[in-house]
Amino acid sequence: MTRLQRLFRIAWVFCRYRLDTFLPLSELPAPLKVFFLLAPWHLFPQPKLDRGDRLRLALEELGPVFVKFGQILSTRRDLLPDDMAESLKTLQDRVPPFPSDVARGIIETSLGAPVADLFAEFSPDPMASASVAQVHAATLRNGQKVVVKVLRPGIEKVIRQDLALMYLMAGLLEKYWSEGKRLHPVEVVEDYDSTIHDELDLQREAANASQLRRNFENSPLIYIPFIDWDYTRKTVLVMERVHGIPIADTAALKAAGADMKVLAERGVEIFFTQVFRDSFFHADMHPGNIFVDVSNPADPRYIAIDFGIVGTLAPDDQSYLARNLLAFFRRDYRQVAQLHIQSGWVPPDTRVNEFEAAIRTVCEPIFEKPLKDISFGHFLLRLFQTARRFNMEVQPQLVLLQKTLLNVEGLGRQLYPELDLWSTAQPFLEAWMRRRIGPSGLIKSLQSHLPSWLEQSPEMPQLVHDALLQLRHAGPTEQQNRATLELLREQQVRTERRWRRTAVAALLVAGALAGTQPESRQWVEALPAWGWALFAIAGGLVLRGGR
Repeated sequence: MTRLQRLFRIAWVFCRYRLDTFLPLSELPAPLKVFFLLAPWHLFPQPKLDRGDRLRLALEELGPVFVKFGQILSTRRDLLPDDMAESLKTLQDRVPPFPSDVARGIIETSLGAPVADLFAEFSPDPMASASVAQVHAATLRNGQKVVVKVLRPGIEKVIRQDLALMYLMAGLLEKYWSEGKRLHPVEVVEDYDSTIHDELDLQREAANASQLRRNFENSPLIYIPFIDWDYTRKTVLVMERVHGIPIADTAALKAAGADMKVLAERGVEIFFTQVFRDSFFHADMHPGNIFVDVSNPADPRYIAIDFGIVGTLAPDDQSYLARNLLAFFRRDYRQVAQLHIQSGWVPPDTRVNEFEAAIRTVCEPIFEKPLKDISFGHFLLRLFQTARRFNMEVQPQLVLLQKTLLNVEGLGRQLYPELDLWSTAQPFLEAWMRRRIGPSGLIKSLQSHLPSWLEQSPEMPQLVHDALLQLRHAGPTEQQNRATLELLREQQVRTERRWRRTAVAALLVAGALAGTQPESRQWVEALPAWGWALFAIAGGLVLRGGR
């Protein structure tokens, strides 16, 4: 299908479900406004469905690429009204399997050998079929039970065509919609572009699985199947076959005697461990990708599959997010407002008092409910909607996190309706913050940054000198130059003090660590008096220079 044919197909579905009624016609340029007012689809009767169902059915009819995009949009309450977002949550990836002989051909081309030579057994009927790939059961020659994931043929071409049209539509929205500059629809499509292309590389998915397996090795919380790298390529992935009860089958879990409270709380613990300890989290934790090992019902363990989508957070985002959440737990709305401004999530000229009052208006009614009745995910959505009034920009790095949190909380409440996510999360976050800013965190940071600081320190005086010379010969007024020069001199003094104090801290840490070694203690005891005198003089000079 050519791009033009695809465009006509999209236009037909657009007309059929009267999606033109969603557009802000008053904000469009005159030619587009006239076109939409005179368009022939006005001859179509408007379907007797609410707008959320119309959008969902249109996306399902357009195929798997649009379905996946709709699933991402369902978590973006800052972009869509609640009724449309709720409807998109029910989107289903209805894709028929491709023929078994095609799958065998892809496997043989990728692995360079006949399927009969690679596997002792290979099931021709797929276990599951989705938009990007399908999965077959197999047995390796050594007897290991595995699953073989095969990339759908021709999917890359379809994705390229649909993404090109998505970029076009997002660009028009960003240009002509009043909210476009703030909500960055082009960035939303770019985020989806990156996500969907990551899923097209099964070696990347295998690497994600290996990283998660290493992070949770021997963990009682979750099991990650191992990857057989000898049989894994860009279009084929071979992974250990695992068995468990689907997380959505609560009846089977209860019949097996699984402790539902422990299971729900462990789901929350797994999420926060991935986000804050590892900064690497499974970002596609919907019910189809989660199973439960109930071999010990009192100590159930999660099993995860499908690692095509993962998320990461930078240390700054981790810190701001943790401090924001803890401030919410303590109802310190002023700190929440200040953190949003400091992090750049809202404009720097935002009035703190007004923003604090708006946050309090949202939070106080929620906190009056019992904690078990508070939806953590929807609480964050309400907060984002409030911040929208203060021109809060979309944070692409938090989109996957928000989606994952909603999935985790939804699963937890489904398993154990009394789940108190707040009481589970708060101790974890407080302990993480203590480790981050406590002595162990400071020593770890010092160990990480000290080599870089020491390497750069000899260059600092020359860099400051060069900057001063450039400013002296630059164009600003003499008064501006004097002020800048004075500022740089002060900065130079502070820098020198910081390096000296860093050196002292490094010596103290090194001394403390060395003191734990018997050889080091023997060396210190054997040090002559003149050696101690030299150490004392050097320490005095460093401290004197750091004043």
